[in-house]
Amino acid sequence: MKVRRIALSFRSALTVAAIACLFTLPAAASAEGTFQRTLQVTGSVNLEVSTGSGNVEVYAGSAGSVGIVGYVKATGWFDSSAEEKVHKIESNPPIVQNGNTIRVGQIDDPELRRNISISYKVTVPAETQLKSHSGSGNQTVDGIAGPAEIGSGSGSLKVSNVGGAVRADTGSGNIDIDKVKGNVQAKAGSGSIHATDISGGFSADTGSGHISLEQSAPGAVNVATGSGGMELHGVHGSLEAKAGSGTITAEGAPTGAWTVRTGSGSIRLRLPQNASFDLAAHTSSGSISVDQPVTVQGSIGRKDIHGKVRGGGVPVDVETGSGSIDIQ
Repeated sequence: MKVRRIALSFRSALTVAAIACLFTLPAAASAEGTFQRTLQVTGSVNLEVSTGSGNVEVYAGSAGSVGIVGYVKATGWFDSSAEEKVHKIESNPPIVQNGNTIRVGQIDDPELRRNISISYKVTVPAETQLKSHSGSGNQTVDGIAGPAEIGSGSGSLKVSNVGGAVRADTGSGNIDIDKVKGNVQAKAGSGSIHATDISGGFSADTGSGHISLEQSAPGAVNVATGSGGMELHGVHGSLEAKAGSGTITAEGAPTGAWTVRTGSGSIRLRLPQNASFDLAAHTSSGSISVDQPVTVQGSIGRKDIHGKVRGGGVPVDVETGSGSIDIQ
């Protein structure tokens, strides 16, 4: 018993000592700061922005200059250098200019990068092409000529009024794209993709989320979602739409082949009254309704239709594992 009491007393002493040490250590440290720079340029600008953690905003401003505002935040447990790190970045921001090429956000010192978050707000001439990436943070881009490549490990993306091609990629977050005069590629690991007034081809892929599109000029459309529905309007060209589960609605003119498939969900197609196409429709569980004059090849049934509409034309292939098909 005596030995046991000595052991318990020793453990109690260690516990008290550990608690005392914790009280003597510094708590979580944090510091914030800002910096601002204005760079002179001539002609079109090539801008690259990167941040490990933080938001990025890029807007069209006046010609001849690039304005950069950085919002710095340093945090970390038992880190007494938070203020020092912020002061270093404020006095020497991660901005490099080589003519009209500007790079923002590259910090080579690994110690300086640790526990640092920097958000950027950048104004540029309209004639700007952009590459931007954030490890974790939202991004907003508006009013540039493009092309534009925007990516985030985790964060939402908003892109509007871009005069060239757009590529948007996020690991987790929604993507909203509006008024793009060029091809669009959008990919989300998890999140919805919403695109309006797209003047060109459109490609979208999400692991889980809804996809919607309003196309305003011809271009191939290729969209896929693991789980979620689709609403596609104004499709002018070929279409490939696939959903693991979810209802697909597509409206437009099939000037190229259309392939529409969902594992579970209904399919609704709205085609011009004068459209000519070869139809192949199948549902494993559901019904098929076609409001078009079909010349049947072979047999026609409740779950399968193969035939030509107005003499035939491009192939329109529609299939659902469980759900109804409605073609008008």
